[in-house]
Amino acid sequence: MGREKELAQLHELLKNHQRVAIASISGMGGVGKTELSRRYAHANKSAYPGGICWLEVPTENVGIQILRFAENNLGLILPEEEDLKLRYCWQNWSEGEALLIYNDVTDYKSQVKPFLPPDLSRFRVLLTTRKSFGKAFRELPLDVLKPLAAMQLLKSILGRDRVLQEPQEAKARELLKWLGYLPLAIELVGRYLDEYWESLNRDNSALTKMLQRLQGKSLEHRAMSANELINYPHGVAEAIALSWDRLDAQTQVISLLLGLYALAPFRLFLDRIEDDKVLEVWEIALGDLLNLHLVKNVESGVYSLHPLVRKFLQMKLREYPGVDELKRGFVVGMVGAAWKIPQNITREQVKEVEVGIPHIEEVAKHLTEYLSDDDLIVPFIKLGSFYEYQGFYSQAETWLVKCREIAEKCLDKDNADVATLYNNLAGLYKSQGKYQAAEPLYQQAIEILKIALPPNHPSLATNLNNLAGLYKSQGKYQAAEPLYQQAIEIDKIALPPNHPDIASSLNNLAGLYRSHVNY
Repeated sequence: MGREKELAQLHELLKNHQRVAIASISGMGGVGKTELSRRYAHANKSAYPGGICWLEVPTENVGIQILRFAENNLGLILPEEEDLKLRYCWQNWSEGEALLIYNDVTDYKSQVKPFLPPDLSRFRVLLTTRKSFGKAFRELPLDVLKPLAAMQLLKSILGRDRVLQEPQEAKARELLKWLGYLPLAIELVGRYLDEYWESLNRDNSALTKMLQRLQGKSLEHRAMSANELINYPHGVAEAIALSWDRLDAQTQVISLLLGLYALAPFRLFLDRIEDDKVLEVWEIALGDLLNLHLVKNVESGVYSLHPLVRKFLQMKLREYPGVDELKRGFVVGMVGAAWKIPQNITREQVKEVEVGIPHIEEVAKHLTEYLSDDDLIVPFIKLGSFYEYQGFYSQAETWLVKCREIAEKCLDKDNADVATLYNNLAGLYKSQGKYQAAEPLYQQAIEILKIALPPNHPSLATNLNNLAGLYKSQGKYQAAEPLYQQAIEIDKIALPPNHPDIASSLNNLAGLYRSHVNY
């Protein structure tokens, strides 16, 4: 279902390239490589008069399977000498072009190469594999289904009428997105729903319940386990584990670190790794993860995880004894990324930093316990700045209000960071004309800084300027004037002569006088 284009590409790959004797279908576990090969073999029997030999690579010695096919399907009587049997098969194979399908190859050198015909002129060889062999063979990379094809697959299992019932169709789209449009996951969940539909759908909410339960139990829900009704022996977690188990210990740890990223593309700055040994470990690990389709390359330096691979890694993280250390390291990295968000961000700067935003949000949502006191407000205020200066005030307020809740709970009430937060939240309210909400926050920030900082600190002058600016915006010129004057006196003491901040404070006061015609 939904693989017509890939079937045509596979046929083109095998039949219309005379120099191509070996081709491969590659993709992550559960993406449908085996099913596509079966459909191709069934649809193209007549194109291979020499027969189609299906070989299950992991289950039994491939040589034995070839000999059995030769006896049972080709009617060959094999010689008694063991070392001559395979050669005899190739020499006496039925006339006409033949197709050999090696299913689920993990090691070409040991599983395939010893069992290839010495003369490939009339044989076509197709490998299905989780691993990309690079340029060694022509490859058909198989991705997950498109949303429309995924919906068609679910309807074919459950029945069109069930899915099209309101509100089931909208919830079906959510469910398919959560499953990452992975054919195996859709088949398993679809079969589970079909089996229990009557009891699950008592209140016309079967798909809603299914999604909620998957969100709760993830890959450990029984709907994601192997099902005898489909032609695949593994559940989703087992299918991903077959690739995971092929990674060395260092690569597994690196993949766990990647599992901490949000479900969004992420950038890896490998060029910032100065130690060449460490860099090589990362390069090899990333190469293995890409080759096994556990990680996907989105663009240069930017990668993504399939939703269910990420769920699998998070499941593994719970079992990993060094999980706290990994999370602390990840959080430190995301704090560093947050600091790179400029205060008054431009459109070009938005493009530079936006790939990191979902992952900074991931820290702010789920990993705040790993933030040090010194870094506690950083993700929140930087997210606030990112959204505020693009005019997304409600999103900015969400992060700053959440920060206020956490900071007031975790930090001393006279901590300078609390003042910074109040100042930023007040500035957001001022930008929206919410002057009554902004004023007490500016005032609290000033009072905290008078306690938290040395006398005449320039940050105090900044906050006095901000409150004065608020009063000026409301036409409260008499309230603003002494605040501007205080800020100027502090700057004169705290800063070198001719410092631009002194000029800025003088300019603010001059602007105030000009506003109420005090020339």
